[in-house]
Amino acid sequence: MKNLTYWLVMVVLLLAASTASAQRNKAYEEYIKKYRSIAVDEMKHYRIPASITLAQGLLESGAGRSQLARKSNNHFGIKCGGSWDGRSVRYTDDAPNECFRAYKHVKDSYRDHSKFLRSGARYAFLFRLKITDYKGWAKGLKKAGYATDPNYANRLINIIETYDLDKYDRKGGLKWAEEFPNPHQPYLANELLYVIARPGDTFKSIAKEFDLKKKNVRKYNELPKNYTFRGGEIVYLEEKRKKATQDHISYAVKQGDSMYTISQMFGIKLKNLYQLNGMKEDAPAPNVGDIIWLR
Repeated sequence: MKNLTYWLVMVVLLLAASTASAQRNKAYEEYIKKYRSIAVDEMKHYRIPASITLAQGLLESGAGRSQLARKSNNHFGIKCGGSWDGRSVRYTDDAPNECFRAYKHVKDSYRDHSKFLRSGARYAFLFRLKITDYKGWAKGLKKAGYATDPNYANRLINIIETYDLDKYDRKGGLKWAEEFPNPHQPYLANELLYVIARPGDTFKSIAKEFDLKKKNVRKYNELPKNYTFRGGEIVYLEEKRKKATQDHISYAVKQGDSMYTISQMFGIKLKNLYQLNGMKEDAPAPNVGDIIWLR
């Protein structure tokens, strides 16, 4: 009887495993394997759970097989919006002939998705959630209006639980949380990620927190090797751009400003800021009230 019971249990377990396996979509599993490292990297930089990023990518792109994903590398269904000045395509979604963002590489789509959530005021409350709270994030995205589907949150949660995507939050998220219990809050300027330095910060400590090279943190911020952070400085985690975005054309100099602080404020390389204003790099500091062109 014991042997019979044992084999009956084994059969039930095998059938359950077979059923669970059958519920999994091979295309989904291939997509996860292909893009999970990008999702984890975005989580480290932007504090968005990797499970949520992967689940949204799977759902919005049909595991990378939608027309928008295949032809335009848009894996998150992000529409152009008023601030988008990059490549675009027309596609019928909620309405005919809508404008959607197009990217050169899939990785660009993942990065834009992170920036889209991080810079959107309606998503700000999500970043107060724990990085392992994928259910809270899923429900919050629906509440914030990311998608019109009334079952959007449940569909994300189902994908995460079916494919065990939350393990990427636990591996990367909890380990990171233990090592950095008081992390820097990321912000965006000129579509670039930055943090505000604290007293005691170093190039090494910031680089370690955001999985960067120490020399790149110094290079991105055009600072000397022996620079000591006092606290309050803008510290970019990406290379600054040649000009500001279209909504920042010029800037009126205020007390205490310098060409360097302006370059940091708007995410513009210092040499390019000088060039935009027809100034030499050894020119005296601008006067209060002077107009500095940003693009």
